[in-house]
Amino acid sequence: MDSRHLVFVAIVLALGWAGVERAEAQSKAGRQVSGATQLPVEGEFPSLSGATGWLNSPPLTPKELRGKVVLVDIWTYTCVNWLRTLPYVRAWAKRYGPQGLVVVGVHSPEFPFEHQLENVRWAASDLRVEYPIAIDNDFLVWRAFENEVWPALYLIDAQGRIRLHQFGEGGYQETEHAIQELLREAGKGTAGGELSTVRPQGLEVAADWDHAESPETYLGYAQAEGFASPGGQQRNTSARYELPSRPRLNQWGLSGEWTIRAQGAALNRGPGKIVYRFHARDLNIVLGPAAGKTSVPFRVLLDGKPPGAAHGVDVDEQGRGTVTHQQPYQLIRQPLPIVDRLFQIEFEDGGVEGYVFTFG
Repeated sequence: MDSRHLVFVAIVLALGWAGVERAEAQSKAGRQVSGATQLPVEGEFPSLSGATGWLNSPPLTPKELRGKVVLVDIWTYTCVNWLRTLPYVRAWAKRYGPQGLVVVGVHSPEFPFEHQLENVRWAASDLRVEYPIAIDNDFLVWRAFENEVWPALYLIDAQGRIRLHQFGEGGYQETEHAIQELLREAGKGTAGGELSTVRPQGLEVAADWDHAESPETYLGYAQAEGFASPGGQQRNTSARYELPSRPRLNQWGLSGEWTIRAQGAALNRGPGKIVYRFHARDLNIVLGPAAGKTSVPFRVLLDGKPPGAAHGVDVDEQGRGTVTHQQPYQLIRQPLPIVDRLFQIEFEDGGVEGYVFTFG
């Protein structure tokens, strides 16, 4: 994605939904440190009492965690930028947990379906998030940290003081060296300066930023940009759309009968299509079955043909796949050379909802 600004939680409250733009993957906002640098004190460990529930653990408090080094990871499960940080956080939890590191995930949801506890429970299991998770549906923990973005990491020492933050992707070496330093400060770390070996797969693979020229693009009218179907978007009403005849780079459109809401677009009945002219190695989209549907088959085309070797992990070489959960789907991962391509996804049946395109 190519967003260059961080959206404050005040916007979330003003809009009435968690529509904060995700942190830029290459954000340099986090303080970068080396293993030999004395980490500054950035503040005190704020309360976790705003959580509406917990997964994988009974409720935790800063007082109970005193004496431990704590890594707080603020996330939402559809955020591709967070997904690309997850293999590192998992590795740190596994490696340093026996030495006194506690990882606490704070799930602050963006889309309405991410407020549903069972969806978060399913996603945590599917993504192998086994550390404690605070459910932050009201954004109270987010606000206690004065947080601004997804994903965000806060590293807290054994005395309950914030010593490092990292916004967005990146900073993995600096963060791991800081974990080691704080464990040594607490008299618990025995590991040297070597770093964990991490081998991301699928959606967790780092983006190819040298070739990513398409921005995160929302389908809902509240944040939609680049919509090119004739007549524009009709808000909160069922309408028939036609594909744009010649979409330019980063333009997209619909065909069929759709209802476009603030945060997404729902195909009321089939057939229906979404097209997007993009420039990136990866194309992902958050999709989900509508209420009452358990699965919706689809087919992906690239420049009017099956994607072949350019297919993503959630489709085959013929471009066929199935929407089964409300989650991100990786539909295209193309080999070099990366050029402008026309993406199309076709649904024969209705009952599917689309939320956001992401690229990498």
